[in-house]
Order: sequence, then C-alpha cells, then structure tokens
Amino acid sequence: MARLSFAEALVEGMRHELRTDERVFLMGQDIGKMGGVMGGSRGLIEEFGPRRIRETPISESAMVGAAIGSAMVGKRPIVEISFGEFLPTCMSQIVLQAANLHYMTAGAVDVSMVLRTRIGDGPYRGHPQCYESWFAHVPGLKVLMPSTPTDARNLMIAAIRDPNPVIFFEHMWLYHGVREEVDDVPVAATIGKAAIRRVGRDVTVVATGWMVHKALEAAETLALEGIEVEVVDLVSLAPLDIDTVASSVRRTSRIVVAHEAWKIGGIGAEVTAAIAEACFFDLEAPPVRVGAPHHPLPMAKPLRDAFVPDVDDLLRAIRQAMAS
Repeated sequence: MARLSFAEALVEGMRHELRTDERVFLMGQDIGKMGGVMGGSRGLIEEFGPRRIRETPISESAMVGAAIGSAMVGKRPIVEISFGEFLPTCMSQIVLQAANLHYMTAGAVDVSMVLRTRIGDGPYRGHPQCYESWFAHVPGLKVLMPSTPTDARNLMIAAIRDPNPVIFFEHMWLYHGVREEVDDVPVAATIGKAAIRRVGRDVTVVATGWMVHKALEAAETLALEGIEVEVVDLVSLAPLDIDTVASSVRRTSRIVVAHEAWKIGGIGAEVTAAIAEACFFDLEAPPVRVGAPHHPLPMAKPLRDAFVPDVDDLLRAIRQAMAS
C-alpha cells in the first residue's frame, strides 16, 4: 500500500498505462519539465521522454484535434486541457467529432482518447468553472469525476483502455487536499458505477467531486443529532448509475443532490428527475438540490466563499428533506 494524494494517484494511473501500452502518450501545456499544472504530470517526462510526453502550443482546439486524429489511427492519447473553463475553445472537436466519429463511420473508427481537465474552486482561486453537465448531455462521450485517489488512479487506467472518448474531470481542491492508502496493484475500475461512501437509513445524499467530502462532513455532524445520512458518490456522470441511487432512495425515502456547478441545468437536475421517475411512490419528501446560484462566479474571496456550496448548505438541505 502507498499513501497517495489525488494528484499522485492520477500520475500513477497514467504511468502504469504508459509503461504497459506503447500506444499511450500524453499531450498538453506545461506537462514536461514543469510537471504539469498543480503537479498533474510530475515525473512523467523524466521516465518517458518528450516523444510520449508532448508539450503543445496554447491551442486547445489543435490539441484535441490532434488527439482525435491520432486515436483514429490506433494511438491512445491523453490530452490535457489545463482548466475546464477552456473547454469551450474546443467544443467542435469534442462534441461534433470525438463523440460522433464512431457512429458516423458505422463503427469503422474508434476514438480511444482521454481528455483530462481541472475544475472547481481550489487553493489558488483561479479557473473554477464547472461545465461537466454539458458533456454528460452528449451521447458518445463518457464523463468521469472521481473523488478519491484510488478511483482517480483506477478510473484513469480504465479511461485510457476504453475504446470511447472519455472526459476526466479533476476537482482542484482534491489534488493535494485528499490522501489515502492505495493498493500497490493497479486495476482498471468499472466505468459507470456509483459508490456508497457512507451507509445511512434516513436520507440519501448524492454528490460529486469535492462535494462528496463535504457531504461526509455534514453526515458526521448530523449523526450527533441522530440523523443517519447515506452518501452516494456518482463517480461517473455518463453513463449515470441511477440504479445504485434508486436502491439507496428506496431504503431512505429521501434524497438530496449536491454539486458545485450551477444548480440550474446541473447533473443534480437529471438525478432528481430520474429518481422521480423511478422512485416517486417511495419518496416521503420532495427531492432537494444543492448547487451554485445561477450567476457568474465571483472572483473576490468573501463573495466566492458565499457563492460556492458548502457544508452549511448541505446541512440546511438535509434538514429540509427530513422536515418534509
């Protein structure tokens, strides 16, 4: 067992596949001697050299286009977009090409590529936009958002091996803020499975990314009041594991969905709609959603802290669900 941070686990996942499969390479900005943004590729260029750890110009559309082309001829590229708020600059490549080429060619072409990017509020307060729900809406893309180092490593392995394009969202607070013992033997995780992080009987809280850890903190507080919260980590936004969520809700009869992205149009809206379809008569209270206000994200610290959903927001939402 090794005690790894989230960032270290990501690097270990990529390192394992770079060693295992000569078709794998990483491309992006500042991923070489700098070691990547926030250490997200540290040590890889020293082991694999500049042919497989390829520095790129500042052109996200060119990077993703090159990754798609290399995937079409049998390579397995990992392309890093430094921050998620730069994704709009390569939307045509992601949505119209990567997601569709397998279907447009009647299955003759696979686009086995991983697009990894950082999202969310973080220690440096920069580039925080959360656009994950945009891509979960697009058929042909798989969308992952792990919250633990173990899942970060093992899902990275699975994403690189998958024949489909995978978008891998990495929350910046997790990078160096979460550390755990990770098994020495890497394994490819199963894409499309949610995880129950805490078992409870009274209310189900479904969360993503950093909000999973805030939900666990809220659950510990409420346990002192006799409220037992079950915390479900979605892990995969596409495909979405509604079966695990529905099974939990049938036990607890209440649901709160929490994410850092804007509440309107967020993945929580899809989860609550799906649960209303699957579990309407099991619910004892209306679903409650926690998300950011529908407003551009403030940059100044006092406003930013008020804007980003926190543990207190979760506590209010869970108590609201319990009072209904």
